[in-house]
Amino acid sequence: MTIWYTADTHFGHENIIRFCKRPYKSASHMDGALLENMWKVVGADDELWIVGDFAFGETAKNTAYLNQIFQQLPGASKHLIVGNHDLAPTLELPWDSINHLTEVRDGKLQQRNTLCHYPMITWNHARRGSLQLFGHVHNNWRGSRNSVNVGVDVWDFTPINFTAIERRARTQAVNKHWDDAETKVELS
Repeated sequence: MTIWYTADTHFGHENIIRFCKRPYKSASHMDGALLENMWKVVGADDELWIVGDFAFGETAKNTAYLNQIFQQLPGASKHLIVGNHDLAPTLELPWDSINHLTEVRDGKLQQRNTLCHYPMITWNHARRGSLQLFGHVHNNWRGSRNSVNVGVDVWDFTPINFTAIERRARTQAVNKHWDDAETKVELS
């Protein structure tokens, strides 16, 4: 079983194509491509985490449309981290879990990584190697050494696994505010 992460899919959102310069002709074209990309990597026994903004726009208020998209998601379990555009109809889908913030154990060390739709400056176990995975900022910021954007706009519109996240984290700069928020404290 592999855990896959993605954010800011914005299913049904016509304007996101223009706002983020997505390479699609229409929302239905984008929706199909996003689902196809998910099916290329997420296996039947895998977990899929949507780190906010599953759908947006008028179609995000259409229960039949949302159910149709949700039923096409791959994986054995599907989880939602609530984003600013996740409205009541999205929250009523049969997710395996819905949270605003949660910790997920992943990676070789099975560290507890924090998932939140919004980028954070610090989180639980931040000084012990855990990463923070976020979305919300689309293609404006890839993140820092310990806080990685998992959104579709910076990952070729495809979910990613923790190996890819760790690899990207190593190439990112240290957040310039890291020492402002986190100080090393000797625990006795």
